[in-house]
Amino acid sequence: MKTDGQSKLKRTLSGGGFAVTAECGPPRGADASVIRKKGETLKGCVDAVNVTDNQTAVVRMSSLAACLHLIDIGVEPVMQMVTRDRNRIALQSDIMGAYSLGIRNLLCLSGDHQSLGSQPEAMNVFDIDSLNLVHAVRVMRDEGKDMSGFSLIGAPEMFIGAAENPFADPLSYRVVRLAKKIDAGVDFIQTQCVYNLPRFKEWMRQAREEGLTEKVYIMAGITPLKSTRMAQFMAAKVAGMDIPQEVIDRMSAFTGQRAIEEGMNIALETIAAVKSIPGVRGIHIMAIEAEERVPELVKAAGLSQRPAK
Repeated sequence: MKTDGQSKLKRTLSGGGFAVTAECGPPRGADASVIRKKGETLKGCVDAVNVTDNQTAVVRMSSLAACLHLIDIGVEPVMQMVTRDRNRIALQSDIMGAYSLGIRNLLCLSGDHQSLGSQPEAMNVFDIDSLNLVHAVRVMRDEGKDMSGFSLIGAPEMFIGAAENPFADPLSYRVVRLAKKIDAGVDFIQTQCVYNLPRFKEWMRQAREEGLTEKVYIMAGITPLKSTRMAQFMAAKVAGMDIPQEVIDRMSAFTGQRAIEEGMNIALETIAAVKSIPGVRGIHIMAIEAEERVPELVKAAGLSQRPAK
């Protein structure tokens, strides 16, 4: 099913609404029913669904193909695109192809290094980084030209996104990095998972002082914890993750289903907190192969009444 016109995500954000997106990963294989099942689970409770691009450097069904499966069942996708695996020729070609097939949202990322994935012997590309990719897409959209200056026959009018990590050091540079992405042409930002609320609030304060929240839509990342082990692993092993000890202590008081419920409680508290922060325009839920929890979380947060179009 081909779509036309502006993305629903863009309409929600530009219209002053509080947007909700979620994330799903394509399968390690060609079975389309996997991505369709995830899409059906998320359908109606979010404005758009991010489709990851070989996340953690593990080979999976292409993001572009998975996005088309979501469109086919009536779910708006956000196609993630990493610069790790393709040079600028392939990147621009895929962007034009994706737009021609109805994909309207693009999240530009550098991607995890291949040494962390399932095929560490693979050669990386990194011809350009995510900042260069954002700029290239903006020029393609707004000026109708590719990176060589060639005029395009039909510009890909993508709603351009990027990721940001408010928790990396030094904090002052994170706002500088955000400003660079805005200057490059980004329209919306999805952040790393928020657990350290004081740090996130300080990052948002600095962004407001620089006038950045007036120039970009910022969506706070939310990941419900499932167990103490998950919290400890993310805190110790996931780059850029900031999980305070008090959060780990809360999770360690419970096991099994009760731990899952506590993780949901923490997520709900975080959603309520970020909604009250000036400049936060939405949330991005990364449930990590637990998409069935997203509708429950969205409903409990009072955000389930999503615009129909």
